[in-house]
Amino acid sequence: MTQQPRSTASTPATDGATGTPPAASSRPAPHPPLADPRPPAEHRVWPRTFHDRLTAPLPGLRALARFAREGAVRPGREGLADIPRLPCAPGPLPRVDADTVAVTWAGHASWVVSIGGLTVLTDPVWSRRILGTPARITPVGVPWSALPRVDAVVISHNHYDHLDAPTLRRLPRDTPVLVPAGLGRWFHRRRFTHVTELDWWEATELRPRDGFDGASGKGGGGRRAGVRFDFVPAHHWSKRSLADTCRTLWGGWVLTAPDGRRVYFAGDTGYGHWFTRIGRRYPGIDLALLPVGAYDPRWWLSDVHCDPEEAVRAAQDVGARRMAPMHWGTFVLSAEPVLEPLTRTRAAWQAAGLPREDLWDLPVGASRVLE
Repeated sequence: MTQQPRSTASTPATDGATGTPPAASSRPAPHPPLADPRPPAEHRVWPRTFHDRLTAPLPGLRALARFAREGAVRPGREGLADIPRLPCAPGPLPRVDADTVAVTWAGHASWVVSIGGLTVLTDPVWSRRILGTPARITPVGVPWSALPRVDAVVISHNHYDHLDAPTLRRLPRDTPVLVPAGLGRWFHRRRFTHVTELDWWEATELRPRDGFDGASGKGGGGRRAGVRFDFVPAHHWSKRSLADTCRTLWGGWVLTAPDGRRVYFAGDTGYGHWFTRIGRRYPGIDLALLPVGAYDPRWWLSDVHCDPEEAVRAAQDVGARRMAPMHWGTFVLSAEPVLEPLTRTRAAWQAAGLPREDLWDLPVGASRVLE
């Protein structure tokens, strides 16, 4: 999506109260302590606007005039020539149980995450086309018919490449949906009945609907602990129509399994100070799903989209043990060559001296299990 000149302005964090994620005693203590989980689907009242959460000003007339004069929104013919080389290797979803943490990349920012006995979809977009862009250049990595029952959906923000109404219409209306503050009305209008809205640094907890027992889900230990979902800040914005700029919040999600393993889904974000703060508050992130595409021209997009080098730096800032690139190779949203996000991410990872096996640069449709 489009944006704005870089700014160093920061937004004050809203610190939580007390509480720690389940089974996290082996990790460093979060700083500050985490907030206790909020009740799912509670009714809340939000401010009319979230403009105060922006970390850079929205583009003004001068920036819009420059973009109209020189901005390139699509790569040229040479930049599109590598579409047949984009990695796409759909395969079956991994076999999982209640102790498995696994991810499958469906494309763009859509992941199938297995964690704590739950199947979670992130920003699900199964449509061939979204508003304002050409059709997707790689197929959806996971057929909708191949999905198990979806236990939860997390949404990062309301841009069309992350909040896709045709995909969400495929879900049962009692599917738990976790969304940024102010976005609940959009789901309630579509008759979703289990919608949880959260502010930055707030959390809720979900348990498998079948009620796994014990540590392994095989009985003998009482009801299984839930998966914790924390909504965290991002350097981005929100807009879905001409009259709703920043009327809903934006952010990412930290998913913590009952045994303390953590997956960070960054949503859509530029690079900035929030990554270090997320790393301090959620130490020991095992896997960071980070956006690496839609970054050119840089003067226009740097505040809201990481480039590959910034994404690798962000993975280090949050203290992630592994990184999986996303937000590339699916929709043509900006001017960089279609294969460049992957090649630059690999080069930046190597330049940082990080272990090659910890870069999970998956083809569309591929899966990895967190051992």
